[in-house]
Amino acid sequence: MITGDQLKEVIIKNLKLEDIEVSDIEDDMALFGEDGLGLDSVDSIELVLTLEKEFGVKVADSKEYENIFATSKTLLDYINANQ
Repeated sequence: MITGDQLKEVIIKNLKLEDIEVSDIEDDMALFGEDGLGLDSVDSIELVLTLEKEFGVKVADSKEYENIFATSKTLLDYINANQ
């Protein structure tokens, strides 16, 4: 089981978020959009690939992307439930 901080470190490293620290990402902060971390569609592709590479987790149903990738907490819950 991975922790929230481990996930945030992987997100920062793999998406090359140079000006972001783990402490800057709140558990309930939106990952996408201006009101949150500010990730975009290119980042979403990289994030899906990162899940597979780093955690061995695939998102089988693309209709669930919005729910799974809503916040770091929802993403963490999905990874831990599907590892």
